[in-house]
Amino acid sequence: MATIEKRTTAEGTSYRVKIRLRGQSVQTATFARLSDAKRWGEQTAAAMREGRHFATTEAKRHTLNDAIARYKAENLPRLKDAEVRAGQLTWWGRELGGYVLADLTPARISEAREKLARETIQGGGIRSDATINRYLAALSVVLATCAKSWEWLEISPMRRVEKRKEPRGRVRYLSDDERERLLGACRDHPDLYAAVMLALTTGARRMEIMSLSWGQVDLSRRVILLEDTKNGERRPLPIVGPALDILRERAKVRRLDTDLVFPGRTHPKQPVDLRTPWETALRRASIENFHWHDLRHTTASYLAMNGAGLQEIAAVLGHKTLAMVKRYAHLSHEHVAGVMEDMAGKIFGGSK
Repeated sequence: MATIEKRTTAEGTSYRVKIRLRGQSVQTATFARLSDAKRWGEQTAAAMREGRHFATTEAKRHTLNDAIARYKAENLPRLKDAEVRAGQLTWWGRELGGYVLADLTPARISEAREKLARETIQGGGIRSDATINRYLAALSVVLATCAKSWEWLEISPMRRVEKRKEPRGRVRYLSDDERERLLGACRDHPDLYAAVMLALTTGARRMEIMSLSWGQVDLSRRVILLEDTKNGERRPLPIVGPALDILRERAKVRRLDTDLVFPGRTHPKQPVDLRTPWETALRRASIENFHWHDLRHTTASYLAMNGAGLQEIAAVLGHKTLAMVKRYAHLSHEHVAGVMEDMAGKIFGGSK
């Protein structure tokens, strides 16, 4: 809301405009004419509501391309997904890079987002809502850095840009019968059987398993220490059940020309390629609509069905928040019901 205060001094009359909007810094300006004060107040208030006004002159001096170039030089090299993020930012640079940051409005970004959704990509399809949200996230980080670190913006316009609604996360896990069929079909291929068993008992990702080195495996402590994880943090994986026996046996006959637990036969410095054996095992086991990553879902589902809480599942999978593991909450219903039953019994006494 804009208010105008008339001031009269020995030097003459002036009009001071003050604009207050919730969540934004107060903006003020002084004019010699009332008409100029009213015009500035109306235009600036409208720009602030639309996310187009920034107090710093830096927002009018730098374009989005300037911001993207600086971010790529200073911040991008430290990220694990630098190559993917660079491609996303290049797209934004082509579409909006010529605009100065002051003119980068939520409406303009939203319009570009819709164009991104309509574009045909290689292979003839269009981008999924999840992919579009990753593009938005890449731009959001750049603009947040402009505001928080470089003082090129006062407030990021991304705060008023809506994300696409993504479908609920896929939960496909092996039934007991499917698990037995799959393991049976994998037994003829020692590397595949060992990798699948390790995936089922640890919840590790495919590349975490295939790039596993003996230096990360401590059989005496029964733990694997993952150093290079997706979220950038160390994650210990307990080695339990048959997976421990399998790794102990593999350690006895490990190759001396590589440190990989699953080395390739021809190129021992590279992980073995299990794609064809995996697809063959799925066909032999008559298992449909199942991907390697679903082994990870299977681990989480088994944990939920055996009483593990969401925080425990998140710790096993290496998720920093509970958002990604809430998809398994329904599987722990019986466990939660049992906890509630125990609570009611202790507080109110058993049923009569």
